[in-house]
Amino acid sequence: MRAIRFGTDGWRDIVADGFTMENVRIVAQAIASYTKETGQQEQPILVGHDTRFLGRRFAEEIVSVLTGNGIRTYLVNEAAPTPAVAFGVKHFAASGAVMVTASHNPPEYNGIKYIPEYAGPATPAITQRLEAWIQEIEKSGEVHTMTLTEAVKQKLMQVIVLRPHYEAHLRRMINMDALKGSDLRVVVDAMHGAGMGYVSGLLAEAGVSTVGIRETPDAAFGGDLPEPNDKHLTLLKKVVVNQQATLGLANDGDADRFGAVDRFGQYIPPNDVLALLTYHLRKNRNLTGRIVRTVATTHLLDRMAEKYGLELVETPVGFKYVGEQMRKGDVLIGGEESGGASILGHIPEKDGVLINLLLAEMCATENKGIDQILRDVYDEFGELFHTRLDMRLEDKDQWIQRMISLPPVQVGSYRVQGVNRMDGIKLMLEEGHWVLIRPSGTEPLVRIYCEATNASALEKIKEAIREWFQEINV
Repeated sequence: MRAIRFGTDGWRDIVADGFTMENVRIVAQAIASYTKETGQQEQPILVGHDTRFLGRRFAEEIVSVLTGNGIRTYLVNEAAPTPAVAFGVKHFAASGAVMVTASHNPPEYNGIKYIPEYAGPATPAITQRLEAWIQEIEKSGEVHTMTLTEAVKQKLMQVIVLRPHYEAHLRRMINMDALKGSDLRVVVDAMHGAGMGYVSGLLAEAGVSTVGIRETPDAAFGGDLPEPNDKHLTLLKKVVVNQQATLGLANDGDADRFGAVDRFGQYIPPNDVLALLTYHLRKNRNLTGRIVRTVATTHLLDRMAEKYGLELVETPVGFKYVGEQMRKGDVLIGGEESGGASILGHIPEKDGVLINLLLAEMCATENKGIDQILRDVYDEFGELFHTRLDMRLEDKDQWIQRMISLPPVQVGSYRVQGVNRMDGIKLMLEEGHWVLIRPSGTEPLVRIYCEATNASALEKIKEAIREWFQEINV
C-alpha cells in the first residue's frame, strides 16, 4: 500500500487506487486525533468538497469519522471553492476545515487539504504531525466512526450554507461601484469546477456584461485538465475573441488558482497578473504593505517594491510560506508564479475567485484592457521574460544536490554572480537574469524556472539548460 503523504498542499492520489474510503477514514482519524491533541475539540470543523468524482461521498465519510470522535462538524451543503471553505473557518470560528479536492490535478485524482484555524494552508510542522498520526493509525487500525443519522441526532453534524457569507465578504473586498459604472464584457470559465457561478454571478450582479462557460459540474472536467494555464484555456481564448470581450477569467477545479486572457485571446501569465494587481492596489487603491513572493516568482515585483518604497519578502515555493507571512500582517499582496495569490484584508489562502474579480475591477477602474494596463506597467518598471522547463531526470534529487554543493560558474554565456539555496538552487546571473532549479515532489522531473531581462537572453539560457540535460542523458 502506498504511503499517505501530504505534499505542497495536501494529500492527493488516484481514486480507487490510493485514494480509497479506507485511506480517507485514516486521514480523517488523524485530523481528529490532531484536533484533540491541540485542545481544539470543542470547536467545530468544516468539511467541504469540490466537483470531483465521489466528492460528496468522501466528505460524508470524513464527517462520519470526525463525529465518531465526538467533534462537531459543519458539512457544506454543496460543492464549494477551497477559499470559500477556508473563509468559513474564520466566519464560523472553527478549529479548521477538511477540503476534499485534488485542485488542478487530472480527473482520476482526488485529495484532502487540511486547513487549520488560521484559514490558510497547513504548515510543514502541522502536516508532519498529521503524517505521524497517520502512521500510528495505520498500525493500530483504530478508526472511530458514527452514522450520519446518529451524528445529526446527537447534534454533532450540521449542514451549513456557506456561499452567501463568502460572497458577502467578496463584495466588501471588491469595488462593486467601479464595476457597476463600467462597460466591461467578460467571459468567465469555471472549467467545470467548484467556482462555477461565483465570478460570473458577482460580475452580473454588478451589471457587467458576462458570459459563463463550462459552468456545469463535471467530474471528468470535459475530458480536460482543470488547470487555468495557457495550454488548457483554448476554449476561453476562442470565446473571448468571438464575443469581442474585454477579458477572460478562469479558475481551476477548486477555484484557488486564477487564469486570465486579454481581449485578443492572449494568455496573461500569473507573474504578470501579480505585477498588474500590485500596480492596481498601489495606484488606484493607494494601499501599502509588504510584497511577498516565492523564490520562483518574477523579480518585476522587486522592482515595483523598490520604486514604491515597500518591503519585498521572498519565501520558499508553496503558498503555505506566503500565508505564514500574511498571518504576520501588513502584506499588500502575496503570490506565486503558479497562479495563487491573496491580498491585504483577506484570508492567508490563495483565492482565484477574489483575484479574478480584482482583475475585472482593475480594468473597470482604468477603463482599459488588461493588455493595455500591462503595457503601462512595462513602461514604468520594464519588462521581464520568464518560462519554466520540466526536464525528465530519474536521479533528480542527487543531481540537484550536486548542483547545490558545487554550483556552475556560468549558464551559457552568463556568469553566475550569486547563489540562493532557500529552495533548490537559484543562480543569480549577470545582467539581472536568474535560474531556479528544483526537483518535482511527485515525478522524476527537474523544474527549472528562468527569468531574463530580454527575450534573446531567455532563449540563450533555455538553450544552455537543454544542453545540460542532453549531456546527462547521453
